[in-house]
Amino acid sequence: MKFIKLSYLLFVSLSLFAAEVVVQNDSLLDNTTGGIQAGFVSGEQAAVWLDAPCDGNMVGVQFLWRSLNGGAPVSIEDRIQISEAGTFPTPGLLLDEIVGPVMTDGVINEFRFKDENNVIPLSVPVVSGETYVVALKFDHAPPATGPSVVNDTDGCQAGKNGINALLPPLTWFSSCALGVSGDFVIRAVVDCVAAPSTVDLSVTKDSLLPSYTPGDDITYSIVVNNTGPSVATSATVIDFFPVELSNVTWVCSGQNGAVCSNTSGVGNITESVNLPVNGSLTYDAIATTDINATAMISNTAQIVVPNGLTDTNPSNNSSTKVVPISDGLIFMNGFEN
Repeated sequence: MKFIKLSYLLFVSLSLFAAEVVVQNDSLLDNTTGGIQAGFVSGEQAAVWLDAPCDGNMVGVQFLWRSLNGGAPVSIEDRIQISEAGTFPTPGLLLDEIVGPVMTDGVINEFRFKDENNVIPLSVPVVSGETYVVALKFDHAPPATGPSVVNDTDGCQAGKNGINALLPPLTWFSSCALGVSGDFVIRAVVDCVAAPSTVDLSVTKDSLLPSYTPGDDITYSIVVNNTGPSVATSATVIDFFPVELSNVTWVCSGQNGAVCSNTSGVGNITESVNLPVNGSLTYDAIATTDINATAMISNTAQIVVPNGLTDTNPSNNSSTKVVPISDGLIFMNGFEN
């Protein structure tokens, strides 16, 4: 198989969607020199191995298709194939394909649909860090001056470019080993799945006693939860105890992966915490009631949502517990008949 390198200036403009990433091995930019890769025959393939930048879906593939002088008629090639990485230089399991891609000379051809009517979108699930193969299978041999696929001519990266060649038989090779001088300008468009930005944080506060006697201790239980769908990093648990309570001490315990910033403390609670989805924290607080207290004691605990997240149910971000004074004590301090 013979490969002929021809240089030219590349004039292309790419438009990117905000949530998408173009994945490429090549370094070709506007107004830079690349090489037309001639020498293919019918049934042979040019391929690249691309690493997914995120969890998401491959929604498009791109091929720079170029002749020396430009203006060549459109070319209908055999197919585009997307596969698992396999064992280089042989691709793995075929994931999807586009049959009969129409290639236009002088531009980066982008394909986002599997049919010529642009009805069936290309959508191949990908996993961050995994490698995928994008290949073009030729329907006929391109002329010596193109149009054909292009490489960037500035060095061929090992393990990133392959050719399925009839040498014979039809066999996969590293394109570097066959003398190709650069990385193929074959790219993928990956739509990264946006991380969820909502949570449902909640707090509940209760007292272990239905009423209190002035001067005695009172015990509270404060539970904060995150039902997701996002992890809540640097949420803040707050409980400012009222003046009727003194000598406040508390301990904290975590459930379902949540970890207390501090497992114990004294006085008010102002704790920055990380809550995984379905994680919860429990604060058990003990305080001494004022010996001169004559009325109910009201105490509120709250959870503050971190910046960048929206709580889908803010009404449960705070909880107030009112503990009345014990029966028989409401007529103290001279108010009895």
